[in-house]
Amino acid sequence: MDSSGSSARKQRKTVKRPPSEDASAAEQRLKQKKHAALCATLGGEDASVRLLEQLVFGAEEQLSERLEQIPQDSRVFLEDEDGSEDSGSEGPARPIIRSAVWEDEDDQLEEEVDMTHRFRRDFKKSEAESKMSKQRLQQRLKEQFQKAMGGTPSWAEETTDRPRRDAEDEDEDEELLRRTGDFISSSHSLPKGVIKIKKCLNANSECPGADQLSSVQFHPSAQILMTAGLDHSISLFQVDGKNNPKIQTIHLENYPVNKASFSADGEHIVATGLRNKLFYIYDMMEGKVIPVSSVRGLNEQRVSDFQVSPDGKYLLLSGSSGYLHLMTTKTREVVRSMKMNGSVCAAAFTPDSSKIFANSQEGEVFIWDVQSSKCLKKFADDGCVRGTSLALSRDGLYLACGSQSGVVNIYSQKDCLHTLEPRPLKAVMNLVTPATSLSFNSSSEILAIASRADDEANRLVHLPSFTVFSNFPRFQKKTIFRAHCLDFSPQSGFYTVANNKGSALLFRLLHYTDF
Repeated sequence: MDSSGSSARKQRKTVKRPPSEDASAAEQRLKQKKHAALCATLGGEDASVRLLEQLVFGAEEQLSERLEQIPQDSRVFLEDEDGSEDSGSEGPARPIIRSAVWEDEDDQLEEEVDMTHRFRRDFKKSEAESKMSKQRLQQRLKEQFQKAMGGTPSWAEETTDRPRRDAEDEDEDEELLRRTGDFISSSHSLPKGVIKIKKCLNANSECPGADQLSSVQFHPSAQILMTAGLDHSISLFQVDGKNNPKIQTIHLENYPVNKASFSADGEHIVATGLRNKLFYIYDMMEGKVIPVSSVRGLNEQRVSDFQVSPDGKYLLLSGSSGYLHLMTTKTREVVRSMKMNGSVCAAAFTPDSSKIFANSQEGEVFIWDVQSSKCLKKFADDGCVRGTSLALSRDGLYLACGSQSGVVNIYSQKDCLHTLEPRPLKAVMNLVTPATSLSFNSSSEILAIASRADDEANRLVHLPSFTVFSNFPRFQKKTIFRAHCLDFSPQSGFYTVANNKGSALLFRLLHYTDF
């Protein structure tokens, strides 16, 4: 036993490890030491390094724990968009409210804006508002925009409310267009700056003129509009703002119409031509066209322009060489004639039919008494070299005179009658071509001015501020073209323009509730 054990120990001592194994073990120990040193260095870095490691290389266990801690109400935003889990849930999900990353302390300070600046005066509601915060001014601008647009634009409305509001608007329009006759408007005074206006289907869309229109007029009591032009026709349309169906067309053979107008009672239409003194009277009740070839006491070769007195008793015929002839509608004979210096360019009756205002091409305004045919007053239109048009307001407040230069002077009728040299209340200079058409609305809050010498030369003047509405005309392309005649409906609910294209454009004035 002793000999065998000793021999075994001798054999183990004699056996030696290969040198390669010792070297590899030493190399591994060296790598382990370096790795431990590196881990110690990384462990001593800032906490941001460890956070970056988690974000880059992931921390799945911690992410799972955070997902489990999310409230049940917020988990709906983590579901797949295919709606496989909550496809039957009712009601919209509430958005996650996130806090601001950074806040500026200056945002909390309310900066005051000077409202006396000329660009901001129109936004003041009283003189006390000399200063206003930015938030309040922003709200005021928003209200002004919505007011100009006639309410909140359709594209800004919620889809659930839009059909209901559209139906309400249609009901209101239908209710308005059902009522005809003499109306009593409940509108407040018209604000200046921006007018609420809507473009409608052309009044004569069913039968546009083949040539330029020379006249357009609303019926004094019915919901009817008349057009006349150089295509030898007079047409009547029912105005509803949507379809505007044609009622009737009267053709006058070889007779281009220079002017057509309803009688004061609305039962007749008077039309004059360009070539001679022949004129026509159309009886709307009987449907008869009555030609009037001669008028007793009228010594004129041609009669092209005329005016109907508000009381329906007279027609004022404009002759040559400055003559004005007063013809009775009952007997159709001239009872009085008046002579003015120069040529007549325009004339109009006062609302009570007692006086006549006439404008000469030489820039002088004459006032005549209807009963005595005497000239009560004569004065020069301020700054006018050549007169082109004239209009009187229906309430007897204003007189408007147009000139070749495009300037429209607005006077007080009272000053014209009682002042030796009346001065204009305002000279409107928004036209650069001759002001050929003027028209006041029924409430004397709007004066429409236009020139047939240029496209889109049509403006609406607010009274009594004497400022032009900034949003008319404002279209993406030419719409009005050359305006030849203007008119307002009896209660100013509609405004129409007859142009050189044979169209009678129709606009809805949203401020007025009646036709």
